[in-house]
Amino acid sequence: MENNLSLRRAQRLVLAIPALLLAGAYLSQYGFDLYPCEMCWWQRYPHFAAVGFALLSFLAAPKRLLIALAAGGILTSGLIGFFHAGVEYGWWEGVTSCAAIPQTGEGQSALDAIMNAPVVRCDEAPWTLLGISLAGFNFLISAATSLFVFNLLRKDGRP
Repeated sequence: MENNLSLRRAQRLVLAIPALLLAGAYLSQYGFDLYPCEMCWWQRYPHFAAVGFALLSFLAAPKRLLIALAAGGILTSGLIGFFHAGVEYGWWEGVTSCAAIPQTGEGQSALDAIMNAPVVRCDEAPWTLLGISLAGFNFLISAATSLFVFNLLRKDGRP
């Protein structure tokens, strides 16, 4: 039976961590006007998939496979975050240019919104804490979580 403690912990982690990281991303975007660049969006997509796999693991079997897929999504987002952080820190060049976020205001045409959109650069960290950017934090949290979950699944004792 797949109801042991390690499996339940892994299941909760693969739901909670990407959901919290996505909530933080949206809070920073809508609460603090830290608009995402293209590479920021790339980091969100695997977290969306991870949340979906995690929710499925509560409803369907095989739970271990769904949890592992969710952990893989979290790890994928973390690796994209590592690459993005490297671009921000100038360790290497990114594969994209800048992304603009058009915002239409009252009395503003779509063309005006595009022309006046703030430019969000992928190679500049808009916010850091202790020298670590949001992409860097995504890498650290996502990599640690996914490795911990894979370890919990290994401890579960099933092949």
